[in-house]
Amino acid sequence: MRRLSYVTLVLLVVSSIAYAGGSKEGTASKGPFIGVSVPSADHGWTGAVIKDAQAALKSYNVQGTVLTAADVNKQSNDIEDLIAQKVSAIVILPLEGSPLTPAATDVLAAKIPLVNFDRELDNQQYSVLLKGNNRGIGVNAAKWLIEKLGGKGNVFMLSGPPVSVTTERDNGFKDTIKGTDIKVVGLQDGGYQREKGYTVMQNALTAYPEIDAVFSIDDEMSLGALQAIKEAGRTDIKYLSGAGGEKHFFEAIKNEKNIELATFLYSPTMIKDAVKVAIDIASGKAPSEKVIVEPAARVDRANVDQYYDPNSNY
Repeated sequence: MRRLSYVTLVLLVVSSIAYAGGSKEGTASKGPFIGVSVPSADHGWTGAVIKDAQAALKSYNVQGTVLTAADVNKQSNDIEDLIAQKVSAIVILPLEGSPLTPAATDVLAAKIPLVNFDRELDNQQYSVLLKGNNRGIGVNAAKWLIEKLGGKGNVFMLSGPPVSVTTERDNGFKDTIKGTDIKVVGLQDGGYQREKGYTVMQNALTAYPEIDAVFSIDDEMSLGALQAIKEAGRTDIKYLSGAGGEKHFFEAIKNEKNIELATFLYSPTMIKDAVKVAIDIASGKAPSEKVIVEPAARVDRANVDQYYDPNSNY
């Protein structure tokens, strides 16, 4: 296990003061200290996770720190530092599950509760897993498009890189459309980015002259795809799905007149629930479940106002 450097200790203490809900004197020795380790903000969703984690520590009035990492080595080192600091509990959103599993094993060996958020670690190396329903996103989007298309039509899949989140969403969709006359005309990686989603959709519009609907596994990619479709003047595409719950896509759902849009929730605010679970375990409250899956509810024109918040971090 790597020893905690003096500089890292200072940074962790400073961060804990910055994100604590109460005063340093009032909570440092009495309440739990929660360490949160997440990827750096390379996507709007991840950026919101960071802000929501900080907000959760403040709202629950506990000491804690939120550490970000751009690569698995940095994240692994962050986890080892938190172990050395003897924090009360750790919440981790792994950059990748397998490379971070050894660090997770060290956490459990140190008898520190570990809440695995979103991407899964290998071999159930966690105290609790809390995640959104990735497969449910694909299943529910497929059911929506089956209904809208009457069980037949051409669908283009705007997918992502080969990680578990992508695989579960894609497979949920493909498995659900089996036995229908819906045909997947193409599948390409949009990188979970609006700009790449725009470029990939431009290429798809050139390659496939007849598309009835687009199944996208991310709201930001969906926004890029929507822009490409509108610029190309393609009137054959009647439906476009997303995933996440991004406020600008909510606005598009409200305002778009020519293409019917829907998204399926996978909100970054789930990190707040993960932090609460960590606090509860650190305070001696046993979790009711080892695996907590939050539903992939559909948001469309009929109910978007219930979910839209212009002040949302995402």
